[in-house]
Amino acid sequence: MDATGAASVALRPVLDPPRRPARVLAVFPSAIYLEVRAELEPHVVAVTTGAAVRLPNALVTAGALPQAAVGDEAWVGDGAVELGRLRLRVRRWWDPAPPPERAGPARLAAALPVLAGVCDRSPRRPGLEGSAAAGLLAAGCARASLLDCVTAAEQLVGLGPGLTPSGDDVLAGTLVTLRHLGTASGTPRAVWLADWLGAAVAFDARDRTTAVSATLLHCATRGQACAEVLAVLRGVTGGRSPEPALERLLGLGHTSGADLAWGLRVGLAAVVALAGNPSGNPSGDLAGDLAGDLAGDLARDGERVR
Repeated sequence: MDATGAASVALRPVLDPPRRPARVLAVFPSAIYLEVRAELEPHVVAVTTGAAVRLPNALVTAGALPQAAVGDEAWVGDGAVELGRLRLRVRRWWDPAPPPERAGPARLAAALPVLAGVCDRSPRRPGLEGSAAAGLLAAGCARASLLDCVTAAEQLVGLGPGLTPSGDDVLAGTLVTLRHLGTASGTPRAVWLADWLGAAVAFDARDRTTAVSATLLHCATRGQACAEVLAVLRGVTGGRSPEPALERLLGLGHTSGADLAWGLRVGLAAVVALAGNPSGNPSGDLAGDLAGDLAGDLARDGERVR
């Protein structure tokens, strides 16, 4: 059975080369995850229907998915995926990291209380409420302290259950936001932080978390994200209310949407702080205030759910 689909450009390193073996890693009603037996990143391909979340490592088909079970053999390469009787060829490509539109620090700062309000009112809570590591990440990013950020990341990678642990989702949201909003606002210190924190996160992610989550973290280091995250960032930079997009994001998964939203808040607060304090000097009042606010929110959330 032949079919065509649209693939993320993040998959070019595994879809363009000659075909190689893969195996079915997970099966859901609207998605099948394939692990490619190679050292390239990303090494997990999400074959999905249009009803699934459009992940940055997705190959989307308009047709039905074949019957599959975990452990089944598959092939990936030569511009196609072969799974059972299905041969799914890439007909077009899409960009999971579109260039952001320009937005000044004042516009970004105005979005901070909006994001905080929506997240605080939502019944969907992040999986790391009360986590000291998440608070350290917020403080480190707002001050551009690479030491604090890497220390926090060491504790967060792989932290939590599921295919995408909460700690990984927080880091992914933070990395994407630092890169996109740092670029949008002309804040090179935020992009610098995304580069170095991303390198630290990606270094051994494959050995410390699930294959699916390691792939998504590698995507995040390049600013590649799911459509729901990108929609929130477009609302922030475009001066439109990010509330509808943020509410959709919060609804993803059990805690994944809320964890990604927390990472967005960490990244947004950091960009605002660094735009007003380009050196990242810890003495900057704005950096300290934002870091304290975020860490305090996290601690209060943790107390509320105990």
